[in-house]
Amino acid sequence: MVQKSETIWFDGKQVPWDEANVHVLTHTLHYGVGVFEGIRAYKCADGGSAVFRLREHMQRLLNSAKILRMVIPYTVDQLVDAVEETLKRNKLAEGYIRPLSFVGAGAMGVYPGDNPVQTIIATWPWGAYLGAEALEHGIRVKTSSFCRHHVNAMMTKAKACGNYVNSVLAKMEAKADGYDEGLMLDTQGYVSEATGENIFIVRGKLIKTTPLTSVLDGITRNSLITLARELGYEVVEQQFTRDELYIADEAFFCGTAAELTPIREVDLRVIGQGTAGPVTKHLQGEYFKAVKGENPAYAHWLHRYTI
Repeated sequence: MVQKSETIWFDGKQVPWDEANVHVLTHTLHYGVGVFEGIRAYKCADGGSAVFRLREHMQRLLNSAKILRMVIPYTVDQLVDAVEETLKRNKLAEGYIRPLSFVGAGAMGVYPGDNPVQTIIATWPWGAYLGAEALEHGIRVKTSSFCRHHVNAMMTKAKACGNYVNSVLAKMEAKADGYDEGLMLDTQGYVSEATGENIFIVRGKLIKTTPLTSVLDGITRNSLITLARELGYEVVEQQFTRDELYIADEAFFCGTAAELTPIREVDLRVIGQGTAGPVTKHLQGEYFKAVKGENPAYAHWLHRYTI
């Protein structure tokens, strides 16, 4: 269960958590046309707090809305200020941040007409998405029977609410079969991404990740590509198949919620030694240094605030 905070920012006002409600005929509730972000705030080594790549997340929210022809009546600066205000109001030195813009009530039909676009920002405490143990020992993964959306069927560069019906189905299937996560292939049969994470594989010193042709442009993905290259690794964005994943030395998922989670098994094939490998551990350690303000080279990724 989500741990309640005191308030949620709702169209410019701080509203008590239990009063942040919408009508049952809210358009997005019926048709899925909405956009959202997942963002984390971390306690830093110097005792302060920071939101990781906040501006980039808010710009992506606006970009997603543009793709769906939604007009969010706020700027990046206003949304950034709203996040900081909400974290402070809820006295959260670290936690998860969920902005969501959706089409409100009004016209009831597929065409949203002049229905208002509403925006909320919720914040709450949240630990490791796939479990604290998963960050250390890795997870078991099943290739889903559900493909990642084709680029002409859905807007795959938008972090759109409706896109995640695909993810929910894949996740439920994986959990029902006893796995931690589902892996989706694209419509050509190449590895795409998980239900809410991008994927990387490691073979020797080469790190490979799916190109942006068939995945969401993950901000954590982008961060890890930058980190890995600056640490001296070769990183390529290239399609790869399921069987190439099976024989990888290491593999891991990444995302705001999942952070950097090792994969120990896929489709009953053990990956590498069946635990987090040295490259994965190296990148995981450097990623946490960056998000917690321990590496000044990445200070520009942090939006600092104090409670």
